[in-house]
Amino acid sequence: MRRRYLCVAVVGVLATAVALSATGGAASSVRHGPNHRITNSTSTNWSGYAVTGGRYTQVSSSWTVPSVSCAGTAYSSFWVGLDGDTSGTVEQTGTDSDCSGSTPQYYAWYEMYPKFPVNFSNPVQAGDKMSASVTTNGSGTFTLTISDTTRGWTNTTNARLKRASLASAEIIAEAPSSSGGVLPLANFGTVSFSGATANGALLTSSTPGIDPITMQSGSTVKAQPGSIGSGAFSVTWKHS
Repeated sequence: MRRRYLCVAVVGVLATAVALSATGGAASSVRHGPNHRITNSTSTNWSGYAVTGGRYTQVSSSWTVPSVSCAGTAYSSFWVGLDGDTSGTVEQTGTDSDCSGSTPQYYAWYEMYPKFPVNFSNPVQAGDKMSASVTTNGSGTFTLTISDTTRGWTNTTNARLKRASLASAEIIAEAPSSSGGVLPLANFGTVSFSGATANGALLTSSTPGIDPITMQSGSTVKAQPGSIGSGAFSVTWKHS
């Protein structure tokens, strides 16, 4: 199984990669999970913005599903979530723009890590306008909502996770991982996020605890966020 989470070199996952089908209610072949380390605002598989240093009960953003250029099997994920940055749980929902060989594949999902993710059967295509949010009552009840405003569907999931630390909120572009480590990052070009909020406030460069995260493997920059203002920023693909 593949899963998405901020990691170092070794990724604790279950099983091997399987086909990239998006079946409603089925466990996803792509997974998410917690951040094991951010060092000097770099990550081996995350790029975007996180906020830490407080207690976070809400995160939201909108984005356009990026088209991927496929020259081989590769993966890219775009999501909003609570926790995962230096904590052991993640509550998140988003979309994927993946390559199964030369074929692009697009789908939406949610995950309450460490449980397995669930893919939605609703159609998603490049260029679709998405919006998503994760909220909690602070006592273990979460509401994860994702909408495709282009195609007119919304999925809202209510879930429980009592031991969530609520230590971070993030809006992220990610290279998913497998039992062998971080998978190749699909060439998604640039993804633009807007309306990014945490605890109901638009994120800016002066938001307390805000951290721009560059995806980097060794000396190779794989994806990089631009500057953030009034809840808007972009992440640009650099290398697979």
